[in-house]
Amino acid sequence: MSTEVSGMIECRPGARLWGPDDEDSVWQAAIDLFLLNNGNAYDALACLFGIRNYFGFSPLAEGRGFPTDASEALQTEYTTYGGPPDVHGTTWVTWSELAAADWSETDSSGTRSRDGVAGNETDWGPVWSVMRTLGDLHGADQVRLVVWFH
Repeated sequence: MSTEVSGMIECRPGARLWGPDDEDSVWQAAIDLFLLNNGNAYDALACLFGIRNYFGFSPLAEGRGFPTDASEALQTEYTTYGGPPDVHGTTWVTWSELAAADWSETDSSGTRSRDGVAGNETDWGPVWSVMRTLGDLHGADQVRLVVWFH
């Protein structure tokens, strides 16, 4: 049985304008992951999120759960997949965390690098491009990718 990834990029434009603690600084849905990434290579899912981590990567963002402050659009999308009873591995990662990651880090065998399996030249490249652009506009901490698996 295969594992599929779903999710959404969100940003918080109000944080740049009014500060992150302002009541109007809420997360907004930016784009569905489906529109940017057609791949579900298990080595990429392992190094990014710890899913099917037979490779021995140190995941960047494993098991953080669904954000309590998620946008309404993200909540609706998540619910259409059935939420916690029907999905697993829900987690999120900010653009600042991705930008600061050691992309040369390898799996336990030393044969696969994070960059090689999930870098800019992989199916994840368009996701990073959108997050980078939103991060430049709104701040790297105000952009995140939320994912779940089914």
